[in-house]
Parts: sequence; C-alpha cells; structure tokens
Amino acid sequence: MKSKAQSLFLILSGLFIAALVCCNLIFQKFFTWTPFGIYTFEISAGIIPYPITFLVTDIISEIYGRKKANSVVLSGLFASIFVLGIVMVANNVQATEWSPINDATFSNVFGLTGIAVGASMLAYLLAQFIDIRIFHFWKKLTNGKHLWLRNNASTFSSQLVDTATVLVLLCLAGGIAWDKFWVLLLNGFLFKVIMALIDTPILYIVINLIRKRFKLQVGEEIEI
Repeated sequence: MKSKAQSLFLILSGLFIAALVCCNLIFQKFFTWTPFGIYTFEISAGIIPYPITFLVTDIISEIYGRKKANSVVLSGLFASIFVLGIVMVANNVQATEWSPINDATFSNVFGLTGIAVGASMLAYLLAQFIDIRIFHFWKKLTNGKHLWLRNNASTFSSQLVDTATVLVLLCLAGGIAWDKFWVLLLNGFLFKVIMALIDTPILYIVINLIRKRFKLQVGEEIEI
C-alpha cells in the first residue's frame, strides 16, 4: 500500500512540475475568452495550466501533509531553474541556415522566458507557500472538515499575490506595458477565482477516491 501511495505522490508531483513549466513557456501568447457572453477576459495562455498547480498542491497537502507539499513546491522551483538554463543556452546558440526555426523567431518566442521564469519563480514561491500555509491553517481550525473552505480561501489569497507579483515584475522588466497592468491583474485574478471554484468539486472527487483507496479518515494523512 505504501508503494502505491508513493507512486501516486510521484504522479501528482510530475503533473505539478509539468503544469508549472508549461506556464513559463507559453506565457507570451495572449487571448480573449468570453464565458456565456458576460465578460471578456484578456489573459495570457500561461495562465491556463496554472490553476492545476494549486489543485495538485491542495491534493498533496490534504493527503500527504504540509511537508510533502512544500517539497513539491521546491522541486518545481528547481525544475523551472533548469528549464530556464536550457532555454537560455538554446537561445544563444546560432541556428543553421537550413533550420526551420531561425534565431529571430526562436528569440521572439522564448527570448522573454528568462524574465518570465524569474518573475514566475518569485511569485510562485510566495503564492505556493502562502497557499499551503493558509490551507493547513484552515485544516487545523476545522479539524479536517470543510475542504471547500480551505481550498478556496487558500487559493484566492495566493492567486492574488501570484498574479500581482508576476505582473509587477514583468512590467518593471519591460515585458508588459504598465497601462496593461490593472486589466491583466483583474482578468488574471478573476480567471483564477473561477478556475478555483470549478476545481472545488474536482478536488472533492479526487480526495474522496484517494481516501477510499487508502482507507483514510477525514483529516488523516499518509506518511511516505
């Protein structure tokens, strides 16, 4: 049973790191989204996989505890640094004449990745540790009950910190114009709030399945 718990932890960790790396690689594309014709969001494509990172850390926090969640956050940090290094090397080697992607195109797509990863890492560390801390604060306060409360309370707070920090750093670095700051902050935060509300039932389903699989009581954690 312990080996299965370890395998699940590795799968969740891999999903977390993959989603985080995707955020940093696709952030330069912006798109609009108008759900039900109510409001038009202007958001970065990098925001699409980001809610997954908070969903996964909440699952890990609930099932494996705070220490394991923190370890995954640190793993994601090192993965981001590694990807940054590889992208910087690739951006600085000269393309051949027959290369399908020339230097200019590659630089346009990945040239700001260093800035993005730097901004993302700072915001990411702040947001994820805030998310985990608030999640466990409410978990302790409610004796492991009211999963929806700690999921949304932790995510709303951390996502606001994350969105604001990334945008401030990108604006300071010249990656985004300051006149776009407030609209992107509002759009980014509202999008993440909507995603957090959507992922709440998903969180309940996943947590309940894991509890049944490993015969866990409410609030009980797996030690691996």
